[in-house]
Amino acid sequence: MSDSRTTVSELRRIVRRFIEERDWMQFHSPKNIAMSIAIEAAELMEHFQWTFAAKPEEKHLGMDRTKIEDEIADIAVYVLDFCEVMGIDLSGAVRRKMIQNRKKYPAAQVRGKTHKYTYYQALSREKKSEKPGKKKRPSERRSR
Repeated sequence: MSDSRTTVSELRRIVRRFIEERDWMQFHSPKNIAMSIAIEAAELMEHFQWTFAAKPEEKHLGMDRTKIEDEIADIAVYVLDFCEVMGIDLSGAVRRKMIQNRKKYPAAQVRGKTHKYTYYQALSREKKSEKPGKKKRPSERRSR
């Protein structure tokens, strides 16, 4: 199987079958699954802790890709399980969230930048209420 041929529904069925075969649904509350997602995400982060690369192309040298893939798979399994338990349409949720993200982070305004969306909102408010004279960015307005 590959990403180009596998649907979210197929993955959900695989995960659900695995859990049902073991009678584990009784343990899969939203709280427990949410905690498991966070735990697995932390395990993924462990692989990158204290890694430094002089050049971007060196950033993955020496890492065990299989272990990283296993951690990503664990996260995906729990996300799919969470969606199953909560009745969430993952595809719909992702599409809706990306529409929200496009509004928060307009490509023309944020390209190549990493500020949180609130920074851009403050800039926009500032431009609307701007008076002639020196312009200050939100980062310059902070009290010290």
